[in-house]
Amino acid sequence: MEFLTDVLGDAFRYVADFGPELRAIVALTLLVSGLATAIGVVLGVPFGVWLGLARFRGRSILVALVNTGMGIPPVIAGLLLLILLWNDGVLGSWGALYTPGAMVAAQALLAFPIAAGVTAGAVRNLSGDAQEQLAALHLGAVRRARIAGREVWPGIVAAVAAAFGRVVAEVGAVLIVGGNIEGETRVLTTAIVQEARQSNLGAALGLGIVLLTLALLVNLALTWAQLRGEAHA
Repeated sequence: MEFLTDVLGDAFRYVADFGPELRAIVALTLLVSGLATAIGVVLGVPFGVWLGLARFRGRSILVALVNTGMGIPPVIAGLLLLILLWNDGVLGSWGALYTPGAMVAAQALLAFPIAAGVTAGAVRNLSGDAQEQLAALHLGAVRRARIAGREVWPGIVAAVAAAFGRVVAEVGAVLIVGGNIEGETRVLTTAIVQEARQSNLGAALGLGIVLLTLALLVNLALTWAQLRGEAHA
């Protein structure tokens, strides 16, 4: 019991101090995960709307691929990007390995299928009447997608929340392509791993508390937007 009390005390003191190192880690976490989520959503939501509305041969295979991507292990995404960004890789000349840019790219790979899959599911769940009305309007694909997007706005917000939750909590991909370099590529999840390895359990728990708090605040904002969308639907 005394051990647990000591760890909790160290954790709360670490958070309460909120020193320069912690501030830098939090700022980089928000930057990397925020950009990755934005990229994944900007690309994934329109793709998901199209996938939910489209009818073509092989669509079920594409849906299966997206669903598989939703569950891809982060270490696999990080490994694939590492191979591309390695010195002798296709993108090695970019010099992006072990930079925040590589971390954003890795997390965006994880966010895209989440945003696309959740959005596609929301569009497929449109009522039969709504789908018939869309078909009867004989609109172009872009206008149909816009109307469908407005109809499933709460579902799109859920897609954003799911994508952010996926990337902010992952460690494998950013650890592989970022390297967990202090002051350069260390984010909350990799910092937790680092502190736990060094037996600094109080600091590790404090970082975990900060991570959970950030996730809660973002999800509260997104839930508020989702409920507003449902209220005006």
